[in-house]
Amino acid sequence: MKHSYQQCVDACLESMNACNVCYVASLKEYDLAMLRECIRVSRECAEICGFAAQMLERGTEFAEQICELCAKACEVCAAECGKHAHAHCKQCAEACRRCVQACRQMVAV
Repeated sequence: MKHSYQQCVDACLESMNACNVCYVASLKEYDLAMLRECIRVSRECAEICGFAAQMLERGTEFAEQICELCAKACEVCAAECGKHAHAHCKQCAEACRRCVQACRQMVAV
């Protein structure tokens, strides 16, 4: 069980970092209006992924529910960032998709 937790924690941290990079990089883009939703969801997703990683590392009894929330946030973020051609958006979407898989695998255990 600890092994699957660690894989999920790693995926959450990777997603959190990618979302933070996307959030900051998007704020520096020319067309902020086009990226408004991307900025919002990447920031929210980063927070949720960070929370999930912290709670999993503590061995929370709420792991299943937290992982489900994290997977949902990552799905929304991946879908939104996937609409944009920026490299930071594509990297964020990919990290979020990996996090969805890791969270769903952890919940299925």
